[in-house]
Amino acid sequence: MTGPVVVLVGPMGVGKSTVGALLAERLGVECRDTDQDIVETAGKPISEIFLDEGEPHFRALERAAVRDALAEHTGVLSLGGGAVLAEETRALLAGHPVVFLEMGVNEAVKRVGLDAPRPLLVINPRQQWRKLMEERRPLYTEVARVVVSTEDRTPEEVADEILAALGLPSTQPQNPSPQPEKQQ
Repeated sequence: MTGPVVVLVGPMGVGKSTVGALLAERLGVECRDTDQDIVETAGKPISEIFLDEGEPHFRALERAAVRDALAEHTGVLSLGGGAVLAEETRALLAGHPVVFLEMGVNEAVKRVGLDAPRPLLVINPRQQWRKLMEERRPLYTEVARVVVSTEDRTPEEVADEILAALGLPSTQPQNPSPQPEKQQ
């Protein structure tokens, strides 16, 4: 099967974009984010899509973005937090090297913040995040080949674990030690 070398799934704020960029750099491939694809296609931020056209319209754009990216992209692919809600998307992910990045609610509140422009967390973010995760965690684990916690870990540590778990070679040394400066 062709397609992405790694697909990252998980809730908003878990670090998919950061870890995805780091993995892509280490693997010598491109990183692609389906949320960014949607923004470029729609010509406006996701929060505006939710407000102007509603969540069903956004989810339709998301399904199309994931379908296209899985078919076209051969690097690291990061999916939006709710992409796994679509049965069609979960079916398309079968056989791909999917990694579920997870974290707890306290970490999520620290990372996402209470005032971030996240349309699904507008009212009572802590409670909404818990509710979203109750719904989504089984779907994330259903599609994942590997589950990696990002809690209390650096993006480099998370990337190291993903590479090791998937048996992927890094084009760069992991956690390189600093080289002493040469005296002139």
